[in-house]
Formats: sequence, structure tokens, C-alpha cells
Amino acid sequence: MTDAYIVAAARTAGGRKGGRLSGWHPADLAARLLNELLDRSKADPAAVDDVIVGCVTQIGEQAFNVARNAVLASRLPESVPGTSVDRQCGSSQQALHFAAQAVISGSMDVVIAAGVESMSRVPMGLSATLPRANDFGFYVSPQMQARYPNVEFSQFAGAEQIASKYELSRDDLDEYSLRSHQRAAVAARCGCFAEEIVPVAVRLPNGEPTNSMHELDEGIRYDATLEGIRSVKLIAPGGRLTAASSSQVCDGASGVVVVNDSGLKRLGMEPLARIHHMAVIGHDPVIMLEAPLPATKQALRKAGLTIDQIDLFEVNEAFAPIPLAWLQATDADPERLNVHGGAIALGHPLGASGTKLMTTLVHALRRRRGRYGLQTMCEGGGMANVTIIERL
Repeated sequence: MTDAYIVAAARTAGGRKGGRLSGWHPADLAARLLNELLDRSKADPAAVDDVIVGCVTQIGEQAFNVARNAVLASRLPESVPGTSVDRQCGSSQQALHFAAQAVISGSMDVVIAAGVESMSRVPMGLSATLPRANDFGFYVSPQMQARYPNVEFSQFAGAEQIASKYELSRDDLDEYSLRSHQRAAVAARCGCFAEEIVPVAVRLPNGEPTNSMHELDEGIRYDATLEGIRSVKLIAPGGRLTAASSSQVCDGASGVVVVNDSGLKRLGMEPLARIHHMAVIGHDPVIMLEAPLPATKQALRKAGLTIDQIDLFEVNEAFAPIPLAWLQATDADPERLNVHGGAIALGHPLGASGTKLMTTLVHALRRRRGRYGLQTMCEGGGMANVTIIERL
């Protein structure tokens, strides 16, 4: 059995809702990313065996297999297939797992794992709310209701439950959120994101390109202060979460090229990292967002590693309670966690966040000459993926 390697990793800079990426059709934005990955990996487009794309809200412009549509919008030949994955916020991290499994098995040699989400053009939740509003039903089935009576599945409620369970105060959440912006601002100013970001031309609402390039994450608040964050009103009366301690709505695309030993030879490339271990678990769908905690412990145990052997961690900042609870549960070094900020500052483009975080992790490990990196994400429905990589 062969290993799986990452030979290229890239992402667009995050775009705010209605911001500098909102003029892009998501299939075209993903295609721009696919073309960049071909350039970086020096791959013959015809050598790509498959394209697997994570996307959460698969309706409207992201419907009808956005992965295949991105392939057809790119310079990949028609012979390259594509499939779309929805594991909620972990969609493109799961795309990476599927790609790695394919090349490890030997059934494929070169696979692109990617993600895309235009939250400006395809609002979050639209695939559930639009059918329900037009009498085409709702995703919660009668048998689900019988198993979980009087439960409203909500990530906001889950995040509040985690804050309560782990005794995280409003001040704890606000202070963490400030740190996310501060770290992201430092990383942007020092050029830490330069190698991972794909410059993209800003487009007008009608799709016409402009001369302006989008190269910086729009969500970073360089002048963020604790006082300003504390002034943001609570999402729910009596709660602890605010918009400032939640991830930002974001447009973006990201991806990695995954190969096995045969693929390395075909491309003639040196790998950036090796996939050391992959895990995914299901957990309580009511508290919903706690799964990264047991998933991390399980992954480390199966990988034969301790938390202290991991040099850098990327834990998705869907809401501030998630990484803070994760730190409590794992006793990880907070100075190794989200060293360049996270989704609170940089944005959370749902289906694109998995390979976005992996791209940042790969490049940060190389900059800091660390060995192991671990990525995990909470996911709707109470799930979590974990990926451990080794820098090469």
C-alpha cells in the first residue's frame, strides 16, 4: 500500500458577503482554483483521475454537481470526472480524505480535492429553507423527530451549549475572537499568506472582470479592539455568543492535489506533505459541534502520536467556544493553535473551509519547519473529520 502526498495547495483570499468575490459564479471561481492547482503541480490536465469538490449549499448556482461544472469551466479535459461532497462544514476536508483513500488504494494516482462556496450568491441554508417555503418538505424526517423529540437542530444552540458545558464566559469568547483578528492581521502584514493565496480578478455583479485583484482576506479587522468586540450585541438574550465570536460569512475556493508514489513519478514533483492519518466520527447531533474533541483523541491514538508531538493545529473557528473547548479537552498548547488566525477573522466559506484550512496548515508547517500538523472541524449533524499530515 502506497502513501498519499499533497503536492500543491492553494486558496482564494476570503471574500465578504457582497464583497470582492461576489461577482464570481461559484463554478467559475472553483475553475480558477483548479487551473491554479494545475499550474502549481505542473500536472498534465489529462493525468488528473478525478476532481472531488466540497460544497454545502448545493442549490442554484451550486446545484447539479458543482464539481463537474467546475471541471467544464476549467482547462481540464472533458475526460476528467467530478463529484460533489456534502459533509457540511467538513465537506472539502472529506473530499481530501476521499482523494487520499483513492490514491492509497492504487485505483487512482492523481486526484484534486477542493471546495467552493459563494455565500453571497447562494445563501447559507437555502437548500433547506427554499423547498420548505414552497411546500416541498423539510430535511428532518418523522423518524428523526421521534428519536429527538422537541429538538431544533441548531449550530447556534450547540455553540451556546458548549460554552455552558465548558464554563466559557462571554469575556473568554471575546478575548479569543480578538486574538483571531490579531493573529490574522500579523500573518497578512508579514506575507504569511502570500504563497497560499491565488490572486483573483474582482468581477462586477454581471460577471465582467475588472482591473482590480483580490489578494487579501476581506474579513480581517486590523483595528479590532476588545472594547469594540464587547460592544457587539448577543445573538440570543441571555446567551454568550455574538457575531464577533462567530465565523464570518465568506465566499471562497480552495484545493489540494493529492497523489501516490506513481503520481509523484508522473508529475516529477517533490511532495509538500504526506497524509499521516485520517479519521471521521459521528457524535451527539444536538450539541452538534463537540465532535472534534473525541475525534482528535481517537485520531492521535490510532496514529500513535501524542498531542505534544503535533507542531501546529487548525481547528475551525465556527464559533469561539469550539477551539476553546477543544483546548480544554486536549490540553494542547494554545500557541500552536490557529497561529495565523481562523474563521472568526478570515471567514468560513462552508464547503471550501476544509481544504482552505489544510492549505494554511501545509504552508505554515513549511514556514516554521514543523513536522506534524493536525486539522479538525465541527460539522452539522454532529460529526468531525481529523487529518494529520507530516511535512516533507
